[in-house]
Amino acid sequence: MNVAQAVGRALVEAGIDHVFGVVGSGNLEYTNAMVDAGARFVAARHESAGTTMADAFARTTGRPAAVTLHQGCGLTNAMTGITEAAKSRTALVVVVAETDQPDSNFYVDQPALAEAVGAVPMRITHAAAAAATARSAVEFAVRERRTVVLNVPLHLQAMEAGTEIVDPAMTTTGAKLEGDLDRFVMAIKSARRPVFIAGRGARGAGAELAALADRCGALLATSAVAKGMFTGNDWSLGVSGGFSSPLVAELIQGADLIVGWGCSLNMWTMRQGTLIGPDAVVVQVEIDSDRVGKYRTVDHFVADDARQAAVRTTEALGDWTSEGYRTSRVRAHLADRGRWRDTAYDDLSTDEFIDPRILTTRLDDLLPAERIVSVDSGNFMGYPSAFLDVPDEQGFCFTQAFQSIGLGLATAIGAALARPDRLPIATLGDGGALMAASEFETVVRLSLPMVVVIYNDSAYGAEVHHFGPHGHDLSTVQFPETDFAQIAIGYGFDGITVRRSADLDAVGDWLAGDRARPLLIDAKVVRDQPSWWLEEAFKGH
Repeated sequence: MNVAQAVGRALVEAGIDHVFGVVGSGNLEYTNAMVDAGARFVAARHESAGTTMADAFARTTGRPAAVTLHQGCGLTNAMTGITEAAKSRTALVVVVAETDQPDSNFYVDQPALAEAVGAVPMRITHAAAAAATARSAVEFAVRERRTVVLNVPLHLQAMEAGTEIVDPAMTTTGAKLEGDLDRFVMAIKSARRPVFIAGRGARGAGAELAALADRCGALLATSAVAKGMFTGNDWSLGVSGGFSSPLVAELIQGADLIVGWGCSLNMWTMRQGTLIGPDAVVVQVEIDSDRVGKYRTVDHFVADDARQAAVRTTEALGDWTSEGYRTSRVRAHLADRGRWRDTAYDDLSTDEFIDPRILTTRLDDLLPAERIVSVDSGNFMGYPSAFLDVPDEQGFCFTQAFQSIGLGLATAIGAALARPDRLPIATLGDGGALMAASEFETVVRLSLPMVVVIYNDSAYGAEVHHFGPHGHDLSTVQFPETDFAQIAIGYGFDGITVRRSADLDAVGDWLAGDRARPLLIDAKVVRDQPSWWLEEAFKGH
C-alpha cells in the first residue's frame, strides 16, 4: 500500500464517512482510497462550495467530515469555505495535495495559508507515519473542534507506506481550563430574572438546559447557530441578537443573570453588548479557554461542556426551585408577540414586488415543519432567520462566521445530505445565488428535493441600504433583473417567479406532487426598505 492509499484508508478508519470536493491529478488516488474504504464522495463544482458542504454536514451530524483538494489552486479556491469552517470551529479535515517545488505552477505556502485563516496545518512528513498522522488529524479536529488542513506531499504519495510510527507533533492537547461551579450556583439562586443563551457548544444539550431552566425560572434563548434548540418550549425567546423581536430584546435587556452555554456572547448575539443590562451578572459555561471573556468581561465561568455543566448544576441545586422570570405576564407577552411574525408592520408589497416578511410568513405556513433551513449572507438574511421556524437545532444551518455571500447553496446541500429525512430549504440573495449557480447542477445530480428561495432585489442590498442614504453612487452595486426561474429550469429544476402572495400557490402544487425535481422560487422583493437587523450588523464593521 502506498502513502496515498494509506492516508485515504486511515481517514475513514478514524471516522470520516463523507468526503466532499473537486478531484484533480494530485488528490485522485487518496480520494479513491477513501471511497474504497467505505466513505461517500460528493463532487462539488467549486472547491469552496465543496468545503462548505462538508462544513454544513459536520455541523448538522456532529461527526467529522473531509474535503479533498488539488494542490495549489484547489486550496486557494477553497479558502473562503475553509475560513468559515475555521472561524466556526468545525471539526473538518481538509486533505490537500502539496508540491514542495517552488518553480511549480501549483506552488504556494499551504501551511501559511491555513494558519492565516485560523485553520491548523498538518503534513505527512514520513511514509512510515502516513496512516498514523492521518488518523491523528481526525482525532485532533474532533477533540479540539478545529479545522485541520492536512498536506499530502506529491513526492510521498507513491512511496510504500511501510511500518507505522507516530509523529510526536500530532499528540498535542488543549489547555486545561478551570472554573467555579459553586459561585455559579450562588448566582442562580440570587437571580430573579435569569436568561440562558445556548450557542454552538451547547448543541445536543437542549433537554438538560431546559430541565435546569425549569428549576430556576430562566427564559431560554439561543445564538443564531443554535436556533431551534428550544422549539416548542413556552419560555423560548428564540434567537438572541440582531434577529430578536422587540419584545425578546426587551426581556433579555431586563435580565439580572445572563448565562452563555457554549456561547461566546459576541457582538452579534448581544447586539454590541446592548442586550446586557448594566447590573446583570454574566456567566460563561465553556470548555474552550480562548472563548472565556473574549467579547466582554464575565463575572463567573464554569469549565465544562454544556450538558455536563447543566446536569451538575441541577444536582447542586438540590430541592431548590424559583419562579424566576417565568411570570404569567411574561408568558402572555411571549404568546402574543414573541415572534417577529406577530409584530405589527405595514405590508410594503406592490403589484411588482412582494414584501419579504409576507413572502417568508407564507412559506413558513406552506412548507412542511420537518425542514432544514440554510441561510446565505446578505441584506435579506434576517427574514428566513426570523420568520421560518425550525423543529430543532439540526433544522437550521448558518454559515456566517466569515460573513461571505455565496455559501448558502452549498450549505443547504451539505445539510440535506446530513438529514435526508427533512425538506432542505436554501435561502439566498440574488448576488449569492449567482456566485453559487454552478452548484444548481449538484442539487439536480444528487436528486435532492430542495426548495431554493431567492430574495431577488437585483442588487447587493446591504450596500444599497447602507450607503444610499448618504448620497453615494450605487451603480456599482445594482444590476439588471435576472430571471432565476428560467436559469433553474435549465439546470433541471422546477422554477416559479413570485411577485405577489397569490403566486406562492404554485409552491403548494409542487409540495402535492412527486417532488422529482427541486423547486426554485425567484421572489421579486421590495427594494426600498432595509432589513431591520442591518443597522445593528453594520455597527460591527
